[in-house]
Amino acid sequence: MHFTPDTIFHIYNQGNNRQQVFFHADNYLFFLKKMRAHLLPYGDLLCYCLMPNHFHWLLYVRRVEVEVPNPSEAVTSSHRLTVPPGDSGGDGRDSGGDFKSPPEYRRRTLNESIAILLRSYTRAINVQENRSGSLFRKETKAKDGWEDVALSSSHPKYGMLLQNWELYGATCFNYILNNPVEANLVARAEDWPYSAAPDFAGLRKGTLCNLDLARELLFLR
Repeated sequence: MHFTPDTIFHIYNQGNNRQQVFFHADNYLFFLKKMRAHLLPYGDLLCYCLMPNHFHWLLYVRRVEVEVPNPSEAVTSSHRLTVPPGDSGGDGRDSGGDFKSPPEYRRRTLNESIAILLRSYTRAINVQENRSGSLFRKETKAKDGWEDVALSSSHPKYGMLLQNWELYGATCFNYILNNPVEANLVARAEDWPYSAAPDFAGLRKGTLCNLDLARELLFLR
């Protein structure tokens, strides 16, 4: 996936062979926590929807790389220091006298962070379900706002949607949040708890999505 700053991307993936990826309520909540940790450092979520066998994110990317600690560099020196009794080593030494070097940092891309999110979630589900192998399709898709997975070139407003982000954005936003309705899981989008729809409907005070920015960028009424 090729990401660029200050651009809105529709990002999505599904289970291998359309298999289920969320089995219990706790699975959805666990995935949402990973989204917060691995996506928000790069930008703002405008909306999302987690379905039993796939997910959709609408992400406003502010940066494509962030600095993260490199655990392999944050090692303890082998040099022993003499620490007076009762001294806690406030100068960087621990109580045992080891000198801990400050952590080094490296650059992590949004692509890498998404891959880490999906791999770590897959490991947890494999343990839970006593399974092995990949859970999601190999390639996560990302579209930058000029095409929509649900929009056919035969659509009567296709050309207009390609040229006007606000029209595409509203179309994509509604498409994502209405997934549970189209799948006959709920009667109304806001009844599905694993999406941003309840937040936009004022039924929940979620903080994962930037609602004000979504309304501004997508010209939501």
